[in-house]
Amino acid sequence: MFDTFLEELNQGFSVELPGQNAQFKMVPQGRERTNLENIEHRNPKRAAVLVLFYPVNSTPHIVLMKRNSYPGVHSDQISFPGGKFEVGDENLKQTALREANEELGIISANVEIVGELTQVYIPPSNFLVNPYVGYAKEKPSFIPELKEVTEIVEADFSSIRNLSNVENVAVNVRGFKMDVPAFMINGHVVWGATAMMLSELAHVLGPTDRV
Repeated sequence: MFDTFLEELNQGFSVELPGQNAQFKMVPQGRERTNLENIEHRNPKRAAVLVLFYPVNSTPHIVLMKRNSYPGVHSDQISFPGGKFEVGDENLKQTALREANEELGIISANVEIVGELTQVYIPPSNFLVNPYVGYAKEKPSFIPELKEVTEIVEADFSSIRNLSNVENVAVNVRGFKMDVPAFMINGHVVWGATAMMLSELAHVLGPTDRV
């Protein structure tokens, strides 16, 4: 079953990505789309995340994490492992793999990168994020970095892929309550940039009833 899924994953990244048409299904109404071709004038900070698939009883799963509390806009949020580009990183793909290793103990040599989702710009923190999608043939032995990670969140991808767990949820955004579309994953509210990436990934693969 997992090998069949990997064939679908590779096929999904062999055609044009749905891009912001899929991503912006998971943002509040009224937010303007970012012109990614004209973003450099904002001098964004560069970052990358790893979207990692792996089998659990042959069923495709992905791993997310809950970040620690800290003075910043992404405090306590659910995200993919990842972080900012650092001096010494060969490229943003290496950034994603390095951060995944540091935060969750994912061994880079065991990860095969399949493709890259559309970049996501995060206005409050001025980050431009490159999401890399890959897989491991076996479930990693996750080792969370306790200074950064409070919880590892593993999710069966099927409910995300079928968009069956999307709800409108009230969240606190810089002191204001805002209704946002979000994925409900294992009791966690996943919104913002991570939800945008998940939405595009779901559209890349399509619901299981279309396979």
